[in-house]
Amino acid sequence: MEPSTKDRITEAALRLFSEKGYLGASLSDIAKQVGISKAALYKHFASKQEILDHIVARMDELDTERSQRFSMPGNELGGTAAYKEILAEKIRAYSKAQFLHWTEEEFPSRFRKMLTLEQYRDSGMAELYQKYLAGGPVEYMASVFGEITGSEDAAWQLALEFYGPMYLLYSVYDGAEEKESVSSLLATHIDHFIAKVESDYRKKGRTT
Repeated sequence: MEPSTKDRITEAALRLFSEKGYLGASLSDIAKQVGISKAALYKHFASKQEILDHIVARMDELDTERSQRFSMPGNELGGTAAYKEILAEKIRAYSKAQFLHWTEEEFPSRFRKMLTLEQYRDSGMAELYQKYLAGGPVEYMASVFGEITGSEDAAWQLALEFYGPMYLLYSVYDGAEEKESVSSLLATHIDHFIAKVESDYRKKGRTT
């Protein structure tokens, strides 16, 4: 099915935002990319901010879909019963899917690049960067590991140890000629991390 004009505008805008920055791309630039007039663009979006809001809403939909696909809990921190049911394999599968999402899928990878470009120039973009790529993922994983460790401090430490290399590998991936080698590094990191956690907490009478 052919994408709607609104979807075409959204995708063209994100492409420009990831290349020129949100502040560097104008509505005229976006309309030109889509092959429509600026007046025609205004029939779908009243402003550049409205386009950005639509992009963010789409990202939230993708996050929810992925969480549901891998039976991971949402971002509500009160769902402790759900966290207790998470197995190592689910964490492994979900984390690999997350990495592919942010590196190989066009829409989210461009969203990541846009936030990386703009985080130091716009406070709103900085908040989005923290939510999607920095503090948000660490907090999410800490809530998951909290059900394994029973300790908030230990959970946050595990979350940092787990997500830190993933965060670094996003940048490594962007500059790598052999993209598959970076994905292999990620898989090895996840496997080693889970094996270590399982071993440590088995010794303490806890298992994942």
